[in-house]
Amino acid sequence: MKKCLDKGDHYNLPTDITQTLSSLRFINEGLNVCILGPSDSGKTYLAKSIGIKACSQCRVEYHHCETLLEAMVALKLSDFPKYQRKMKTYAGVELLILDDFLLHTLTEEKETKILFELLEKRNEQQKSTIVCSQRDPKSWTAMMMNDEVSSNAVLKRVTKHYTVVIKAKENI
Repeated sequence: MKKCLDKGDHYNLPTDITQTLSSLRFINEGLNVCILGPSDSGKTYLAKSIGIKACSQCRVEYHHCETLLEAMVALKLSDFPKYQRKMKTYAGVELLILDDFLLHTLTEEKETKILFELLEKRNEQQKSTIVCSQRDPKSWTAMMMNDEVSSNAVLKRVTKHYTVVIKAKENI
């Protein structure tokens, strides 16, 4: 098994995923990557490393998911045309990295709708998204105000291509 790039006590699963992702072919194919693991396991490190490498060939944006959603909700309420332009920008960037995905509960239905809209637009345009989460996707429904339909729609868009699980050595 291949060791995680920044931690000797963690592994990436599947074992060849770092080589697969570092080729950046997934971006050209419009595929998504979901990186799961505990705090301080190297999820952000892996996502940023891929993002930095991708900057040489395409547009990349990195955001904390909660901060992005809060800003987009506020923008949608205060300046809808600007919100539409921002959404178009986020939807069109070749690689969007959303860190700390669903770390905290989405407290407004508006956040859930914006998250779905963003992921759906990216999916339609075949743009790649990397999400990093400490939470098992099975718990995402609870993080989205127990809205099973929305959480299922988000889950399918985020996890349908590559899922990377970083586990501590003793858990393997």
